[in-house]
Amino acid sequence: MAQAQPGLRPAAATPWTADAIRARVRAFLAEHAPASLDPAVFWGARYDAGLAWIHFPPGYGGLGAPRALQAVADAELAAAGAPAHSMARFTIGLGMAAPTVLAFGTEEQKRRWLRPMFTGEQVWCQLFSEPGAGSDLAALATRAVLDPASNEWVVNGQKVWTSIAHEAHWAILVARTDPAAPKHKGLSYFAVDMTGPGVEVRPLRQVTGEAEFNEVFLTDVRIPDAQRIGAVGDGWKVANATLMNERVAIGAHALPREGGVIGAVARLWRDRPELRTPGSHETLLRLWVEAEALRLTAERLRQQLAAGQPGPEGSAAKVVFGHLNQAASGFALDLLAEEGLRYDDWTFRRPDLDTDPVTRPLGFHYLRAKGNTIEGGTSEVLRNIIAERVLGLPQEIRTDKDTPWKDLPR
Repeated sequence: MAQAQPGLRPAAATPWTADAIRARVRAFLAEHAPASLDPAVFWGARYDAGLAWIHFPPGYGGLGAPRALQAVADAELAAAGAPAHSMARFTIGLGMAAPTVLAFGTEEQKRRWLRPMFTGEQVWCQLFSEPGAGSDLAALATRAVLDPASNEWVVNGQKVWTSIAHEAHWAILVARTDPAAPKHKGLSYFAVDMTGPGVEVRPLRQVTGEAEFNEVFLTDVRIPDAQRIGAVGDGWKVANATLMNERVAIGAHALPREGGVIGAVARLWRDRPELRTPGSHETLLRLWVEAEALRLTAERLRQQLAAGQPGPEGSAAKVVFGHLNQAASGFALDLLAEEGLRYDDWTFRRPDLDTDPVTRPLGFHYLRAKGNTIEGGTSEVLRNIIAERVLGLPQEIRTDKDTPWKDLPR
């Protein structure tokens, strides 16, 4: 792991500015031409230069600069043809695991995991949901028991809907360490080696025909206590930070104008004038405006984020994102009529994680979008979060908050 480099700030007492960030990126690009380097090598050099997450501390992929200036660095890098991380392969590592490790990990954990996350040497997945604990995540039953002789946790349980587990080297895991405590208080948070003994990954075929998701069985998996992130019993607190970052990563990720599904729909409208009707024109305009409003709101949300953890506002972006994707892809199939019923391939297969999903057929988007209102927190749960934590409405009545988990009916 590269150590912090001297001279990372323009001057000891001078704050970073947009011009200073541009100058630093251009100096970096002068020594690291993207076209001449393997992407992993380029990303490693970018991390060492503090241009991975510029708001992270020096030495951990950042410059200690304001988070709002990330867009300035990203624009300069994109203009130079710098390789971009594929969303499917990197979203969990970069969007969820990295900020969690930064906020709650030890210095050794940060040195061990952050750089390989950014370079792609280590792909990460998320072991949260279970067959009996999806929307009510705190009800999870996967157990972690400490073996004092080895100072290792022995984990047994099942996780489900785990994206890219078949490709992952590491996973962030929430497990129950104290069944006698109320369900929110008896959890702890770990990093688990997905290549270790006792980890079994089985594919789950989706309506698209692909197996992007998996179920994961954990049988006597041993996790060194050094891989625990946060204090014992603080798993719910750490997991909430991950979930807040997840909703921003899904619903408020950076897109250009007409990025995502709305861009594919707009191209269909322009390329196929024979499909147009006055009514469909009105629908397209409404969807386009909603997509642009979400894009600008997401940009503002990212700029408002402090260097710490995001708040519940990301839940609103995630709710709108799911609704909009479903509405836009459904509108495209309405335009295409019977032509839209054709689908390219229902073969049971693993998806190519490095292919831009925007280039996939509209039929794929229609089918895949059905999961957008479920994954990363269902829209129903997120509306409760918005009501309670953003609007300040009374909390939903919960009769099990103070009951020991072991006494809850299951």
